[in-house]
Amino acid sequence: MKSLLKQLKTRRLDLNLKQQDMMLRIGISRQQYQRLESKGNPGLDTLELIAKGLNSELMLIPKEKLSEVKSVLQHDTSELSNRPTQDKENKSLSDDPWQDLLEDDQ
Repeated sequence: MKSLLKQLKTRRLDLNLKQQDMMLRIGISRQQYQRLESKGNPGLDTLELIAKGLNSELMLIPKEKLSEVKSVLQHDTSELSNRPTQDKENKSLSDDPWQDLLEDDQ
C-alpha cells in the first residue's frame, strides 16, 4: 500500500487542489502543508483535520480484515469499470472514489 503521505498527496491532486488550497480548507499555511506532505509526521488531530479537508475519512482496519476490505474496494471498482457508458480513461474521482487507493508503491 502507498505510504500515508503519498495517499494524502494523491488524494489532494485527485481533487485538483493545490497545497495553497489547504490553507482555506484546514487552516494551515502552504509551507506547513508542504512540509507535512513531503516528510511530516502528523499527529492524529492533524490527520483528522487533513482527512476532513480532503473529503475523506480515517479508518483503522484490523489486519485480519484488510483482505476483505480490499476485496470490497476492488469489487466496487470493477463494477464501476464495467459500466459501458463510462470511458475508463476519463473517470473522475467522483465516478471512482476508490481509484489508486490499492496501488502499491513502485
